Amino acid sequence: MVEKAKETSRAFGHLRVVEIGSSAATSYCARLFADFGADVQKVEPPSGDPLRRSEPFTPGGHSAWFAFLNFNKSSIIVDPAKSDASKQVSALINSCDVLIDGRNIDCAACPPIDVAAIRKQRPLMIYIEASWFGTHGPYAGFSATDSTIRALAGLIKLVGPAEGPPVHAPDFQTGILAGLWGFIAAAASAVGRMRGGPGRSWSLSVFESSVALSEYEMAQAFQHGGVMRRLGVNRFSSVFPWGIYETKSGWLGVSVATPAQWRAFCDMLGLSDLRDDLGLLLTEDRLQHMKQIERQFIPRLRTRTALQWLAEGLNRRIPLVPVPEISNLLLDEEKKRRGALVPVLFGEEEAFSVGSAQRLTRSQPLRGGKVPATGEPQAYANSRRPPISIDPLGHGRSDAARQPLQGIRVIDFSMGWAGPLCTRTLADLGADVIKIEAIQYPDWSRGVDRRTAYVDRQMYEKAGPFCVLNRNKRGITLDLTRSQGVALAKRLLAGADVAVDNYSVDVLPKLGLSYEVIRALNPRVVMLSMSAFGADSLHRECRGYGSTFEQGSGLPNLIGSANGPPAMSHIAFGDAVGGLNGCAAILVALIHARRTGHGQFIDLGLIECMMPFAAPWITLHSIDGEDPKRYGNRHPQFVPHGCFRCAGDDNWIVLAATDERMWQRLASLIGRRDWSADESLKDTEARREIEDVIESCIEAWTLTRHPDQAMSELQAARIAAGVARLPIDLLNDPHLRSRAFLQDVERAFIGRHPQASLPIREGRSPSAIHVPAPTLGEHNREILSKLLNLSDAEIAELARQGIIGSAMLSEEKLAKEKKSCAGKAGAKQELRVMRE
Repeated sequence: MVEKAKETSRAFGHLRVVEIGSSAATSYCARLFADFGADVQKVEPPSGDPLRRSEPFTPGGHSAWFAFLNFNKSSIIVDPAKSDASKQVSALINSCDVLIDGRNIDCAACPPIDVAAIRKQRPLMIYIEASWFGTHGPYAGFSATDSTIRALAGLIKLVGPAEGPPVHAPDFQTGILAGLWGFIAAAASAVGRMRGGPGRSWSLSVFESSVALSEYEMAQAFQHGGVMRRLGVNRFSSVFPWGIYETKSGWLGVSVATPAQWRAFCDMLGLSDLRDDLGLLLTEDRLQHMKQIERQFIPRLRTRTALQWLAEGLNRRIPLVPVPEISNLLLDEEKKRRGALVPVLFGEEEAFSVGSAQRLTRSQPLRGGKVPATGEPQAYANSRRPPISIDPLGHGRSDAARQPLQGIRVIDFSMGWAGPLCTRTLADLGADVIKIEAIQYPDWSRGVDRRTAYVDRQMYEKAGPFCVLNRNKRGITLDLTRSQGVALAKRLLAGADVAVDNYSVDVLPKLGLSYEVIRALNPRVVMLSMSAFGADSLHRECRGYGSTFEQGSGLPNLIGSANGPPAMSHIAFGDAVGGLNGCAAILVALIHARRTGHGQFIDLGLIECMMPFAAPWITLHSIDGEDPKRYGNRHPQFVPHGCFRCAGDDNWIVLAATDERMWQRLASLIGRRDWSADESLKDTEARREIEDVIESCIEAWTLTRHPDQAMSELQAARIAAGVARLPIDLLNDPHLRSRAFLQDVERAFIGRHPQASLPIREGRSPSAIHVPAPTLGEHNREILSKLLNLSDAEIAELARQGIIGSAMLSEEKLAKEKKSCAGKAGAKQELRVMRE
């Protein structure tokens, strides 16, 4: 049932990881190590990790969440009541390479450990310490849940009915995001250690990890100064049409952003009047007429099935995708072939869960595994191998100031959000990232408006999201549709460690930059391809945005009310998630390359990156065939749990009672001491029977208070609560400000502006942002002369021919250029593909 690769073929077969404490974030971080063969030893008390009691449960009584987070780990039982408990855990830590610590979220009866003393003796050991909010700041002592974190991080308020309440999704989204960040910190440290660097100690904030999903909208809000508002289910305030719509059979995800996509969408539906209306060409104009436009296209979408529209979208290069139910995912043999769905065994139950999204082609992740019972080791655990991080001579102590990825060079062909976030994270960790654009088709996050007025005013240099996603990089321009541009790109790739692209899968190969070509130039290069379904998928040519990846993942059918449509939970959820998974995959491949001398191709399917958020419901359905229950803002385990209106205009707070003591404190706070004293209401199911009444009483209390006042009173009573904030609110969040999480960056054209730091930090302060995002072609001369040894005359000739440059071409100038090279059909076609 479970693939048993040889240890030497696993990227992490040489590593031992110890996991202590309990949290979704640290469990997922450790699970990512287990996926690639690390010996992961999970320390639990005799009663087991509290996550074993997280709903939903399988028919056999096992937690589907625990199963997803923990297969392929060994369970080590340590009884804290025994006198040698601390000694036992210390011995385990002394034998590991990586320690992942979730005790600040839930100690899970772990005995006291002096980690600092161990690290002094073990300077090469890598340490990840997770907490809800970090170790200092106004929120540091707050009680929290996944939903209260998302509320504070700006991830709830813009989703749901316009009249409210905002809608939030099932549990552990923040845990998965934070787990990815923790893994990135640990894996980057392992890369640095293999290059002579030290072990490192990282503090991981779950709250700050979640801000990665809000920073794009934070940048937009700061740039435009307006307050975004909730527009309704499957509607978003900066782009349209962008949602989920009913068809003749099934639901269809639609993401139309650029003028070319809008024209193609109208042509597909036979709406020539809309297509030809110049006042609807840009998304900001269409947003003013949403209802009128929907009245015309919704009936037409209902004339064909979702699969038929997918085929039309492929032909017309429109990001369209069927929105699958959980049952559809499990019937998808391609998902199983690619390892997105894998078999797992827990007890006597066999099921499917979600496999690793980091689809490396040479050092592949394990395809499924066994969920350990309490105290059960994995059969292949390499428990007798001495840890790499034992360092009796003190090597690696002098290089602490060196960033972990310093000396790694990345050639970045990506655009938008997912790819640039991946490469920005590498740059933030010290890599030298060279971003390649072209004056003919720059990164679309600079703006899709190509009209002369927009270009002449250099508005493409004033786009906040571009500046946020491309800091700490160098930038050049190369026209890759021409042989000279491709030749220069090849010379850069010959000296690179990593290449990244998120074009449609055939674009770079048609331009002469396939992985096979690049590998012949540089066998050690790691190449990441990011596409919607994957490079070997039947739908490999499907275009997509972050919205597309959520729409195709199964998650929308778990969100919202039982009688409502499938609902998106974010404007572009899949972009940030895909970017972080891409970064994680690159780090695994760099470790493999360092050990073996071989690079490899990484085939990242961005829809697959979103499937972990639906993992437990996939597992349950694979066993019992039952449709998953949609809870709305309620919760399968916590009662009460929801989003409640506060005093003022569209003010909300999310709160939850996670155990009976928290429930009793909540009941007393809202003036229902009778409930607090009622023994029967200690039982969750008893409270569920009167959940409507409980929610009404809570909202009667919250309506008399401003949300921050309500949060203050609830947190003072040790009740998990978080204000539902807008992304723009985060710019003045007292906790983020107190931790210097928001750094002011000075850049040409836009001046001083705030940017979010990495949510992983060494010490009390975040990593500094060293340089702002490059202006178009800013580093042409520096890179072409110093790296490629071109003369001034050669550089001038490239500029004369338009192969390099520093000013974007307008639509009018681009049309003239296309006309002048009309004979070059292949280059002309690829130029159009890359622009769209």
